[in-house]
Amino acid sequence: MQNNQPSINLVADRQISAFDKFINWALTIGRLIIIITEIIAIAAFLYRFSLDEQLANLHSSIKQKQEIVSALRSDEDKYRNLQDRIAIAGIFSDKGIKTQKTIVDIENLIPSQININSLIFNKDQISLGLDIASTSSLSDLINSLKNYPGIKSISIDNIENVPSAGLSVDITTMLK
Repeated sequence: MQNNQPSINLVADRQISAFDKFINWALTIGRLIIIITEIIAIAAFLYRFSLDEQLANLHSSIKQKQEIVSALRSDEDKYRNLQDRIAIAGIFSDKGIKTQKTIVDIENLIPSQININSLIFNKDQISLGLDIASTSSLSDLINSLKNYPGIKSISIDNIENVPSAGLSVDITTMLK
């Protein structure tokens, strides 16, 4: 005997419509998009914890470095003060050397017949008090001072005839 049982199929062979295929595809893709979005959100959330930790580490590092800088501030002030003083000393040293050279040069310009009573050096002028035996020595001195490159102007402030010394002359020179 044959086992032929009749089969009953109530669903007819039907083709799936394009709309049903589109809906099925859209729901599948939508689920994938939602899953991917949630994965990205969770990754960003977890990454934020590492960023927060890095930020906290940076803040503590900055505080430590600020404490070190504030602890060394007095030393830095000392070093800066020392550097300023060294710079000022260098300037005055250069000016001192220049001044010394000028004074020595002017002393060398004065003939041996002339006696120096006073030599006053100010910021940019030299005042000389001299005893001169003759007027020719005075004119030689004035001419040599005029030819000296470091002198801007010469003025004779006072000339007196002193019987024992000859002439007493006060000269002021302005330096360049």
